[in-house]
Amino acid sequence: MQLLRVIVQIIVLYGFYYIGVALQKWLQLPIPGSIMGMLLLFVALLLKVYPIKWIEAGASFLLTYLALLFIPVTVGVMTYFDTFTNRGAALPLIILLSTLIVMIVAGFTSQWLARWREKNS
Repeated sequence: MQLLRVIVQIIVLYGFYYIGVALQKWLQLPIPGSIMGMLLLFVALLLKVYPIKWIEAGASFLLTYLALLFIPVTVGVMTYFDTFTNRGAALPLIILLSTLIVMIVAGFTSQWLARWREKNS
């Protein structure tokens, strides 16, 4: 029964993804469809239209195996390895700066969400 629940919840998550892709194509927005789907899911959870307990087990299952989803990316990098070697010293700098930006934005976002949650609880 637990397995069936997880499968249904993953299907629901994919549903949000496909709705986002369809919306992006229909409106011809410059935002990727996957991001649109994630924003739709976020809004549905925020407005409590869709309770988090309805997708919690499926999302946890996907997060457990998230590292496996990066294997195709790593293989793709190896396919274009000569492209990366031609960039030399610029790549480590770009990686460092982009990582710092992501860490700063994630930190501020999590602090804001924690304060917002305390205020609304």
